[in-house]
Amino acid sequence: MSNQPKNKIYFASDFHLGAPNQKESLKREKLIVKWLDEIKIDAKEIYLVGDVFDFWFEYKNAIPKGFVRLQGKIAELTDSGIPIHFFTGNHDMWAFDYLPQELGITIHREPLKKDFDGKKFLIGHGDGLGPGDGTYKMLKAVFSSKICQWAFARIHPNLGIGIANAWSRRSRKSNITYDEVFHGEDKEHLVLYCNDYIKKDNSIDYFIFGHRHLPLEVKIGEKAKYINLGEWIKYNTYAVFNGNEIELKKYTKG
Repeated sequence: MSNQPKNKIYFASDFHLGAPNQKESLKREKLIVKWLDEIKIDAKEIYLVGDVFDFWFEYKNAIPKGFVRLQGKIAELTDSGIPIHFFTGNHDMWAFDYLPQELGITIHREPLKKDFDGKKFLIGHGDGLGPGDGTYKMLKAVFSSKICQWAFARIHPNLGIGIANAWSRRSRKSNITYDEVFHGEDKEHLVLYCNDYIKKDNSIDYFIFGHRHLPLEVKIGEKAKYINLGEWIKYNTYAVFNGNEIELKKYTKG
């Protein structure tokens, strides 16, 4: 048994398991499981910051098939005493009680303010934050409604999951060009959100978001930093906080 202290906080997002097809998703899932198996040695907590799945919906007696390696590894880690936090993203907002009950994770649906070793963090997926994107914000409100969730649950899983997967593929393709380019601090929605937030609460040291798909480190105000975690289809990036500072890293052992 390792005597290495468990003193690091890990953050990752946008695995998009299920995309673009079963073969590529499985390859990526195995890589993520390998990463989780390595970080368990010194992980104090792990934060999975949204869009872990390219689509997820829990029917009363059914869930999307696949992803058993990731689910098993998460259950193993939580069983060993490592807290794992799961933030719902725009692709997996319909996660309900299955994952907490079976895997022992904690689900968050809104940005979470946390204190780690005296450093203040604001953690969230990032969808719908900042100015603009009114169409998505309206759709998110609809999809988050109990009526919409009840109606979708009435659709047979074969049809419902098929429709949702097609929607996810369309959404991803429409954002490919946007995701690959940094548009400048005056146009990036999450940079603008962080700059506005820090004016009201200057205690934050680190803003940790996903959703954007581009690994980013941007200075906010006098002392804060916005970190976007990137994604695992192209970049395989994550962040780790060692108690003193945070580092954006790339997993290269696949």
